[in-house]
Amino acid sequence: MSALDLTRDLKQLVRLASLGDGVDELLRQGLDGVLRIAPSDMAAVLTLDAVGERLDVRAARGTLANPAVRRHGIELSRFPSIREALATRRAHINFEDDHSHGDGDPYDGVLDLPAGHGCMVVPLVTADRPIGVLTLDRTRCEPFTPPVVDLVEIYAQVFALALENAEQKAMLLRQVEAARARDALAAEASGDGHGVLEQSRSPSVRALADRARRVAATDTAVLILGETGTGKERLARAVHDWSPRATGPFVAINCAAIPANLIESELFGHTRGAFTGAVKDRAGRFVLANGGTLLLDEVGELPLELQAKLLRVLQEGEVTPVGGDRPLKVDVRVLAATHVDLDAAAAAGRFRSDLLYRLNVFPLPLPPLRERLEDLPLLCAALLKALGARKGRTFDVTPEGLAHLARHTWPGNIRELGNVLERATILTSAEALTPDVLDLPRGAQAPSRAPRAAAESASLDGGPDLRTLEDVERDHIRAVLRHTEGRLYGAKGAAKVLGMKPTTLQSRMKKLGVERVE
Repeated sequence: MSALDLTRDLKQLVRLASLGDGVDELLRQGLDGVLRIAPSDMAAVLTLDAVGERLDVRAARGTLANPAVRRHGIELSRFPSIREALATRRAHINFEDDHSHGDGDPYDGVLDLPAGHGCMVVPLVTADRPIGVLTLDRTRCEPFTPPVVDLVEIYAQVFALALENAEQKAMLLRQVEAARARDALAAEASGDGHGVLEQSRSPSVRALADRARRVAATDTAVLILGETGTGKERLARAVHDWSPRATGPFVAINCAAIPANLIESELFGHTRGAFTGAVKDRAGRFVLANGGTLLLDEVGELPLELQAKLLRVLQEGEVTPVGGDRPLKVDVRVLAATHVDLDAAAAAGRFRSDLLYRLNVFPLPLPPLRERLEDLPLLCAALLKALGARKGRTFDVTPEGLAHLARHTWPGNIRELGNVLERATILTSAEALTPDVLDLPRGAQAPSRAPRAAAESASLDGGPDLRTLEDVERDHIRAVLRHTEGRLYGAKGAAKVLGMKPTTLQSRMKKLGVERVE
């Protein structure tokens, strides 16, 4: 084989590995290439199992390659010479003449090969790990010459690197497809988040949707704020779908739901052997989200020691898997969400202020459900559509049922509403959900919203003050604003007195029509 032909075959291996056309095609062309270097009756690749104790035939080429060979496997404990070849990274030749180890031939009982036949085992090893071995067998008793052995060893080094790269690419594609499938199911289960945002009857939510659309067109970091269950992931999904990255993956990770000792691996991935139980390389969420969007949900719960690593990834656009020494470039738009007051957490030393500044470029505060009860019909319709798709039925809530739901304070927000609706669909065989199946916790109902005229009449007659909740809230906010002389912010501001965030207070004032006192 000429040097020109060898160079061509090596370039083809590298090209196939980079294209990601599949491991099987790489194996086929790689084995054909080694047969040109060292003409033989069979060339085969055997790969190690997860624990490194067994070799199984992955592919075989040549006149001896038959179905029995392709199903064949060997235990390393029976072949010290192969174990030595993997350890020394050097080829081992002519097993039948090597009686010092007593190995025999790897294909004993599968191929009827004469004693002393030409046989060579070449390790397939990368810088990080052994992959397996390459075997060459001749039916004739003709040894492989040292120059040929040297060429095969060089070829095997490139072959191993190409094979590792192709396998990682194939694994990554499988994980990305699995993540996309999970994402599609999650999107279906969560209802029509986009429609709920854009068709909302709440002015504050419609304004929020407009802001979200504007920032979606950029790669600016977004911090979604809101109580638990307000739909932060729905809003993040909408930002992704409205962005130029919409065709890429949307990957979410709940930083509060993963143990601290595993979250680094979940975010950045790990290499085989990085820790107990790491039996193979695994891509992290940053790599899975490459070309798309990653939501760091409940980012306020991220362990402090991991916040510095996250900051470095955001600054440099590179991730290093646990146990790895080579950083991987990633192109990811990061969205963060939390119910935690990050300003207070940073002041208390629980959250890095430099990471907060990096994440909180464009805040999107989501109002709680109790502040947008006018959206109950829309939210119920979206949630019931998703529930109905899973159950093969259609549901809706009666006007009486909606009035019943509107009297609840909803501490669990939209997530709690979804639970109430799901319970109702289990309790009834009817399609219309009425108050008797809408099971609400006791003692969690808001005051009745009686018409103002009736409330004023009752008050004049000496009865109880039956003003609407909005009227009471409006008057109370005005009284607090007068007390603070119109100040909203700071230790003596109205927001502090009322026990809410200034942005939430401003949103509530706008909804209630309360003018700021100058």
